[in-house]
Order: sequence, then structure tokens, then C-alpha cells
Amino acid sequence: MRQLNLRLTVALLVCSSIVVGAPPVRGARVQRATSAGGMVVSVSPPATRIGARVLAEGGTAVDASVAVAFALAVTWPEAGNIGGGGFMMVKPSDATEPVCIEYRETAPRAATQTMYDRNDTTSHHKAVGVPGTVRGLALAHQRYGKLPWRRLVEPAARLAEEGFIIDAPLAGSINRVMRRSSESNPRFAEMRRVYGRPGGGQWRAGDKLLLPDLARTLQRIAKEGADGFYAGETAGLIAEEMKRGGGLIRRGDLAAYRAHVRKPTHGRYRGFDIYGAPPPASGGTCVVLTLQQLESFQLRKHRDDPGLVAHLMAEAMRRSFCQRAKHLGDPAFSDIPTELTMSEFAVSQARGIDRDRATKSETLAPEITLADESNETTHFSVVDRTGMAVANTYTLEASWGSRVVVRRGGFLLNNEMGDFNWFPGVTTRAGRIGTAANLIAPGKRMLSSQSPTIVMRDGKPVLVTGSPGGRTIINTVTGVLLNVLEFEMSVSDAVAAPRMHHQWFPDRIQLEEREEKAFRALTANLRSRGHVVSTREKQGSAHTIWIDPKSGRRIGVADLRRNGLAVGTE
Repeated sequence: MRQLNLRLTVALLVCSSIVVGAPPVRGARVQRATSAGGMVVSVSPPATRIGARVLAEGGTAVDASVAVAFALAVTWPEAGNIGGGGFMMVKPSDATEPVCIEYRETAPRAATQTMYDRNDTTSHHKAVGVPGTVRGLALAHQRYGKLPWRRLVEPAARLAEEGFIIDAPLAGSINRVMRRSSESNPRFAEMRRVYGRPGGGQWRAGDKLLLPDLARTLQRIAKEGADGFYAGETAGLIAEEMKRGGGLIRRGDLAAYRAHVRKPTHGRYRGFDIYGAPPPASGGTCVVLTLQQLESFQLRKHRDDPGLVAHLMAEAMRRSFCQRAKHLGDPAFSDIPTELTMSEFAVSQARGIDRDRATKSETLAPEITLADESNETTHFSVVDRTGMAVANTYTLEASWGSRVVVRRGGFLLNNEMGDFNWFPGVTTRAGRIGTAANLIAPGKRMLSSQSPTIVMRDGKPVLVTGSPGGRTIINTVTGVLLNVLEFEMSVSDAVAAPRMHHQWFPDRIQLEEREEKAFRALTANLRSRGHVVSTREKQGSAHTIWIDPKSGRRIGVADLRRNGLAVGTE
């Protein structure tokens, strides 16, 4: 392969700046790269390098994204996938607005609203939704690709066939899922065969992983396009796996699956245009609603009062997640109010926020009956030399999805049926939602928290971001946007900054751990306002690109809370 002019900045930055002036998150660091041309940022170094090579060969940002997505199915199996689904935001260089390629999974035609009971698990064939990834990537390539499809899929197939050296994060991920998957459970037998270390024992950094069955599946997709997954041999393997394990997907479900081009959500914040994934994603709506609630509070004027800023953010998040539960689902099955992303509605929500006291979550929706009573995704961002930008988030739902590997297919299947509301009318203080908009129906797309986001100013993209993390995705993305647009941080500091989360129920704020003394002061302040506060080690992984409005230079930031690499091409 010819030499490629790749520039890589590998310095690790231990950043100390964070939103509202609170102390830094424990151990947070990022990796940064700059370029005047293209930029790729993803969780997996091998996948990032594959995308960068595509850009260097003249491919578009969508070409590179397709190549990265297939490579992640090999090198980041806990979330990278061909057996899941997601959302790709695309801003073509010659268009005024982005579009969203929506390839969310669907419920099989045999699914019913009451198909689950309280003993059911999502680590089961019955939890698998009809995958959308391959069809979605093919649709994006058809509309915005330049290089041949085969050129984009074959690097992933070669990685799987020839093997690749795993690093410490991947070794840890495989070892964890093996510990959690009983050897005596037949559902996990194929996963243990495919991902078990030859000779037994724990995987270690430096070991080589080969995936020959997955290589053959990818070769069929490279040769036949999306039909190499949704028809023929691969579709037959999926149908056989479903029948063997008691799943619901049949060949007809696969043949009928379609991805869609959708108009993104849109809102304005401090003169910037915020574009996100529309329903069945909830992220675009909730990010815009949260930002527009907060705009009237002029947070930057209170940067020296971290307790107040965190309180106001939590209150806005609380209200956005309440609206999410009330209204959001598959637009083909639910009437979704258009007002949710209008500034007037956000202002009306903000009027109910008390600057000094926490709102009790149940008071926001007294009509919803309360009873007592996962989150692995991956995101990557790409910009090419022409200015085309891509923010792509896709997932298997839980880490390693259903933990079902298709026999002789070599790929994992999602457990996205768990994203539906399983029990009609049962919304709990622990966080289970039972509202009508997201109940199970045949062919319906389950609600998602995915939030791939493109921020524009004066018609040009300036920020491309997103994150994994289940429902926390929405607030991770919101936090990055606030850090850049409100607090005017550098993109490196914005990504490294500690994060927070409130999702209506459970009625609590979750904070990333920070330096002890100031952290105690912040939590005491929030508790004095009536909040319940808990902590978590880390939240999300926001791989982000900033495009300088003046120079056009790209700054890629890999969020190393999990793993990652940013590579620029000139």
C-alpha cells in the first residue's frame, strides 16, 4: 500500500479545566490530533487508522465512516457491530443542512406488547431486534459515497481473517464478558468458542485475535452489498440461530428491513445551529430542549458558582427526560409534538425551575402512575477535506448485546428489544418507563438515547460529537456542547471535563468522581438544595472534532475514558 501522509499527535493531556470551575474528573485524559484536511476519531485505534487511509485515498467522510463502522465490528465487539443499529448524521459539503441516516433496529413481526415477563432477560435470543447497521451503511454510501463499496468493507474482512493485536482495553472487555457468561448456558456457547482465548486463560494485551467466521460474513457483504447480510447465506444463518434459541426474527423480517433518510432535529443556542438525530432517537430532541431551557439562565455568568450551575443543569435535564418519557417513540406509531424543540416550549419549561430548590420528579408528570420497583454503544466522528462531516452512533444495546453469536456467522446480535417499554403503564422511581409511546409493536423501532450531533455556525459545521452510555448519552453530549458553546472551553478541555447526569427517574444526580475537597463542597451544595447525589467513576466517551471557523483547521479529540485514537490526514 502506498505511503500515506498521516499526521498524528499522540500526546496525552491530563486536563484540569472543567465546566463551572469544579475540580477535574479523576484520571480523565484525552488524545488530540490536528489537520488541515481530514480527521477520524473513534474508540478503536485500528478502526481509526482504516478510516484515515480511506480519507487519504480520496474517500468522502461517509466512505471513511462506512469503513470505520465495519472495522469496529471486528476490533470493538462490545459495541461495534453488523448485528445492531444506529444513526448517522451527515453534513454534505454542498448542502445547507445535515441529514440523518436512521438505521435503528425494529421489532420482529411476531413481537407482541406483552411478550415479556419479569423473569425475562435481555441476554436471550428473544431480545434481538431486526438489525439495521448494514442496510444503513449501504444507504449512506449510496447517497454520499465515492469509493467502491468493496474497498470499504474489505479492510475489516482482512482484519478478521488475518487477525490483529489486541490492546489492554479490548482484552479487559473480552475477559469481563467471559466471566459474566456461564459456560453451562448454551446461549453463550458460540460466543465463548469465537472469543475464548486459544488454550484457555485470560486475554492479554499483545495477544492476537482471529475471527474467521466473521471474515467470511464480511466478505459476503463486500461482494454482495447489503443483500450479503439480509438475504442468502447470512440471512439463513440468522434465521437458524433464532429458531435454535427461541428468537423471533425470520427471513421475512430481514428481507423487509429498510433504513431511512430523516430530517434531523434542529434548535439554536447562542447563535449556533444544533442538529441531532430525530425520533426514534430521543437524543436530538432532549439535547436541544435542555440547551434551550438553560440559555435563559446565562450560565457563563455563574461559572464561579458550581453548585448553582450543576443544579440548573440537573433541573433542565430532569424536565427533558420527563418529556422524553411522555412523548417520544417511533414516529410511525406515535404522534410526537413538534413543539418539543421550539424555544417557546423550552422557555415555558424553564419557568418552572427554582434556582434554589430541587423539583420532585413525580410532580412533573402526576398523570403517570408510579410503582416501586444498560448502556454500551460506540460513537465516532469524521470530517473530510471538503468539509463533509459525519457523526455516527451505533450499538448492540448492552455491552456485547445479547451475547448471542450467530453460529458460523461469527457476529454478535443486539438485545435492542430491551429498549422498548416492556410493561405497559408501569413507570417506576427506579427508572423503568411504561408510557405508551415506546411500547412494543411488530415492525416498530424502539426509542434510543443515541445523540450524534453536528453543530453549525453561518452554514458551516464547527463541532461533531456524540457518545456511548445508554440514557447518559444525552447528557454527556449536552455537557460537551455547554463546555464549548457556553463556557468557551477548548475542545480538549470540554471533552476531558467531568460529567453529570439526571434522567427524571431515578430522582438523583450522578456525578463523575472529582478531586476530593472541592467535590465534597459541590455535593454538599447540591444536597442542600434538595438533590440526591451519587457518583460514578466515568460517564460516556465523547469522540469529538472541532473545526476552527477562521482557519478551517480540524482538531480531533479522542476521549480515553474507554479507549480511542484521533488521526488527521492532510
